[in-house]
Amino acid sequence: MGRKNIKIEFRYDGSGYYGFQRQPNKITVQGEIEKILRIVTKEEINLISAGRTDRGVHANHQVSNFYTSSNIPIEKYKYLLTRALPNDIDILSVEEVDEKFNARHNAKMREYIYIISWEKNPFEARYCKFVKEKIDSEKLERIFFDFEGIHDFKNFRLNDCTSKVTIREIYQIEVKYFGENKIKIYIKGSAFLKSQVRIMIGTALEIYYGRLVENHIRLMLNDFTKKYKKNLVEPEGLYLNRIEY
Repeated sequence: MGRKNIKIEFRYDGSGYYGFQRQPNKITVQGEIEKILRIVTKEEINLISAGRTDRGVHANHQVSNFYTSSNIPIEKYKYLLTRALPNDIDILSVEEVDEKFNARHNAKMREYIYIISWEKNPFEARYCKFVKEKIDSEKLERIFFDFEGIHDFKNFRLNDCTSKVTIREIYQIEVKYFGENKIKIYIKGSAFLKSQVRIMIGTALEIYYGRLVENHIRLMLNDFTKKYKKNLVEPEGLYLNRIEY
């Protein structure tokens, strides 16, 4: 049997995980999926994935691929994974793809959404950020305009980010009302640095509330002579929402 390249699409509730990426002695989404794949294929499996989410961050759509020489029929994988994985990870599809397909490098667009609510609800505490007053979506969207385009996001990442290239393109950011008491922030880009989205949103909110000057985003995008405070929003409201190839 030759080697197969298998693509899986899935979603997960990140509340109970130390992020997506495999870590020693920590429960992660990647670690849980690889553990099951190792058992069923009897091989060492390494998932290549479109994005790596922080601890507590969710995914409505995540894409990975892995290589295997196992002779398990492709149509069996979804059943085997679904049966063995915990209920907070849901396999959407499994298919064999071209040998050259790479879930990370071939992705053309990644979209994140962030949910903010001004109605406190204990049953939504793991799935959105709570604020005290209604947010003006148009005012917040205008603040985000400074991020759109190609920029060096060196100041919008955590210190342990290992990416050598920090230039990224943001295609579009929209802020929309979602029901009567929530907004959703949609951020579409080529790719993102570690915690970049959370720092972008945290910075925009600090400007919205008047705690930072209006041109602070432009300063952070263009001035690398000083260290800026990283304002991270809580991870609970963040979702990796869509990957396009």
